[in-house]
Amino acid sequence: MALATIPGYPRIGKRRELKRALEGYWAGKRSAAELEEVAAAIRRDNWASQMAAGIDLVPVNDFSLYDTMLDTIALVGAVPERFGWDGGPVGLDLLFAMARGSLGETSAPAMDLTKWFDTNYHYLVPELTPEQRFTLSSEKPFAELAEARVQGVPAKPVLIGPITWLLLGKMTPHDVELLALLDALLPVYTEAIARLAAGGAEWIELDEPALALDRTPDDLAAVRRAYAAFAEAKGGAKLLVQTAYGHVGEAYPTLAALPVDGIGLDLSRRGRKNLDLIAEHGFPEGMWLAAGVVDGRNVWTNELAASLELLRGLQERVPAERLMVSTSCSLLHVPYDVRTEKDLPAEIVPWLAFAEQKLAEVATLTRAINEGEAAVAEEFAANRAAIDSAASSPLRRNPAVRQRLADLPADADRRALPYAERSARQRERLALPPLPTTTIGSFPQTGEIRTARSAADAGALSPEAYERFLEGQIADVIARQEALGLDVLVHGEPERNDMVQYFGEQLDGFAFTHNGWVQSYGSRCVRPPIIYGDVTRPHPMTVRWARFAQSRTEKPVKGMLTGPVTILNWSFVRDDQPRATTCRQIALAIRDEVADLDAAGIAVIQIDEPALREGLPLRFADQAEYLRWAVECFRLAAAGARPETQIQTHMCYSEFGEIFPDIAALDADVLLIEHARSGEELLEVFRTEGYDKGIGPGVYDVHSPRVPDVPELAGALRAILTVLPADQVWVNPDCGLKTRKPEEVWPALEHMVEAAREVRE
Repeated sequence: MALATIPGYPRIGKRRELKRALEGYWAGKRSAAELEEVAAAIRRDNWASQMAAGIDLVPVNDFSLYDTMLDTIALVGAVPERFGWDGGPVGLDLLFAMARGSLGETSAPAMDLTKWFDTNYHYLVPELTPEQRFTLSSEKPFAELAEARVQGVPAKPVLIGPITWLLLGKMTPHDVELLALLDALLPVYTEAIARLAAGGAEWIELDEPALALDRTPDDLAAVRRAYAAFAEAKGGAKLLVQTAYGHVGEAYPTLAALPVDGIGLDLSRRGRKNLDLIAEHGFPEGMWLAAGVVDGRNVWTNELAASLELLRGLQERVPAERLMVSTSCSLLHVPYDVRTEKDLPAEIVPWLAFAEQKLAEVATLTRAINEGEAAVAEEFAANRAAIDSAASSPLRRNPAVRQRLADLPADADRRALPYAERSARQRERLALPPLPTTTIGSFPQTGEIRTARSAADAGALSPEAYERFLEGQIADVIARQEALGLDVLVHGEPERNDMVQYFGEQLDGFAFTHNGWVQSYGSRCVRPPIIYGDVTRPHPMTVRWARFAQSRTEKPVKGMLTGPVTILNWSFVRDDQPRATTCRQIALAIRDEVADLDAAGIAVIQIDEPALREGLPLRFADQAEYLRWAVECFRLAAAGARPETQIQTHMCYSEFGEIFPDIAALDADVLLIEHARSGEELLEVFRTEGYDKGIGPGVYDVHSPRVPDVPELAGALRAILTVLPADQVWVNPDCGLKTRKPEEVWPALEHMVEAAREVRE
């Protein structure tokens, strides 16, 4: 019989219970026992949902209080020296210190945070040295397996695979290969696998999504060496090597020859090429295939008939008794349940599948394999109706938007003057000092702001009263920035619930959820919009607040926009047309907003693109085309500004070195970029590549509650000036300040301004 399984499940709780428990613990309002009680309840509910849906192998240890890469750092004892760990079990506070930075006398910066493959999930980057020693230092996977077995869960323990964990780390010095540490790491993994097997695990999943990237022969040799070491340790358990996020390319023959019991392959989106690899190389006799036919990354209903046809085709090489029906990746990336949404347009609800619906799709396809299609005829009929409804719906198409795209002139993505001429006009207009100071845009979303927004949404606060409240918040933020001495101000964005959702709510073609939360990192959750139709802007979105903020000061106030590529990549995007087409539609909407801000007298407009790198395809051969249209879309949006209006952009928490020429091709006048957690790595990119426009490498990390002092910030700025000339450099934090507390933000900015003055003098 085929089995139903998934690689992982959402872990924040259906009502974001984990977020509230974590933040309560960090604030000292909840005990460790209370935090663990909430975590245990989420695990229990997750397992129950999967079993009720008909999942035969339920992932365990896919849950995390913060991040599974961080959990693996704890598991193998790879705690950086600055955290003062002296061996023994890695406790809760040490875990959170690595994630968020430690405070007090032993203050230490947090570990680097970056994007997980081409998703909007962030992971903590292992920090490694050539002398690194590893030791089993956490009981988490074994405790959660025991917990699941007590509850009768058909548990499949999940570990980040050793190859992926190492390859996603960073080595100091950088010229040492990460996989040089594999032999030192393997004994800890061997011990962990043996303990899981002894604990009753029938299957053990090792996640190796790094095999979906271009891999060298040396990498593949390391894969063979690693999994050969586990053959004896697994005892009576079976090992499943799970890949995700695309096809495995040159790694397929290596995977197929491993001494393991199964491999998991993404068979949706870019992973469809895995079908060609199976056809070309065959599939090893006796090995299980976890066939990822249900897309774990997006929210659209699976076309069950097409998936069943695919699975039946696979059965020519993989018999049903060696087949697992699965999702393409962990369901971490989608919300819990579409049935909790009451305000979505009724017509599109049947088109959608969140985590609970994807469980049902996996189970239905498994039943169709095992019992025949007649056993699930009702489910297939409802699915066919939903697919046909989506394909024929007039909600999908706006002829005017399509015509506008078709009529764009060839130079629509070019500014009116080259950078050298624009920058001269901008310097004259802005009259800024050397090393100008600014922030990235948002200020703390306080309880007062959230309460007022909720009251306005519920109708308890009139629109007029809410507008007066927002004006008061903006006026206060402007006055505080002026008092600190910041040079280019922002209005603080109190009216915005989210940097993507705020814009999507004002654009046609978007739908929004109330409970569609997904984890970005730690306790940070977002509600991605759903793009179901052609995108257009019916009215200005930000001009009213930008104009008000500018009226409160003589200093320039930035107009703040989210860029088209980020809106695309941080949304659930329609799957019935190329992503590039949808992105161009969004770019035209942002272009119109840029033109309106410019006409309103806003001298600096920031178009944020933190997700530009995130959308980069994993395979090198696919990257040039993505970068071509992504850069074009940013330029198309920015070209709505006059030459004397400065266009800034912001990027954060991704590996930027490999796309540096494309960042330069954006032709933004000023680039504000995350830098504080990256050490010298980003500076080295600027040193080797050069950059001729304004640049603001962030001088402090906003994702830690630490308040850096003036000497630390001045030192960071002086380090930047060893690489970049002072007339190019801006001084700013790494990212927006929305998630920080006011008592953390204002002292940090005061210190930043003082550090800039000190270095300026």
